[in-house]
Amino acid sequence: MTFKFIRIPIDRIGALIGRSGSTKKWIEDTCKVDLSIDSKVGEVSIDSSVDSDPFKALDLIKAISFGFSKSRSSILLHEDEFLSVIDLKLYSGKSSNSLSRIKGRIIGYNGKARKVLEELTRANISVYGHYVAIIGTHEQIALAEDAINILASGGAHKTAYNLLQRRKTKAKLERFKLWEDYSFVKK
Repeated sequence: MTFKFIRIPIDRIGALIGRSGSTKKWIEDTCKVDLSIDSKVGEVSIDSSVDSDPFKALDLIKAISFGFSKSRSSILLHEDEFLSVIDLKLYSGKSSNSLSRIKGRIIGYNGKARKVLEELTRANISVYGHYVAIIGTHEQIALAEDAINILASGGAHKTAYNLLQRRKTKAKLERFKLWEDYSFVKK
């Protein structure tokens, strides 16, 4: 039996447990682990056996703790999907006003900037506390991190979107080129 511990924000305990314990039970059944949650301090322990996957359970718990819903965090169950977290305090320092401004730039008016970032990168993005969490493939995460870096550093939204659009076009051309090369070899 293996034990892993993680501390999550107390205000995310309810999301981790779910209505009538449904999310907790889902994680336990999916990953074959037992979760013990101390809601007073926000500590979660993962008890696993030999045939379980405590690391997937840990990823799911982390994703939920950074603001993702159960359905969005379930994407992590796919082999090629990962979680990446950016601490916005690296950009804002100790200034709460600066942190609020940076979060506002990433989220945008009515969430528009975050939605555009998700559409262009095809990654899932959550802004919670002083963190930005990203769920996606390695390529999607790298794209999203680059765009968030531009926005958090004070760059224009247009600059970030143009970067993503150029990289998207380049990747499409590379896929097309691979297809052409494959077609040529096959003939």
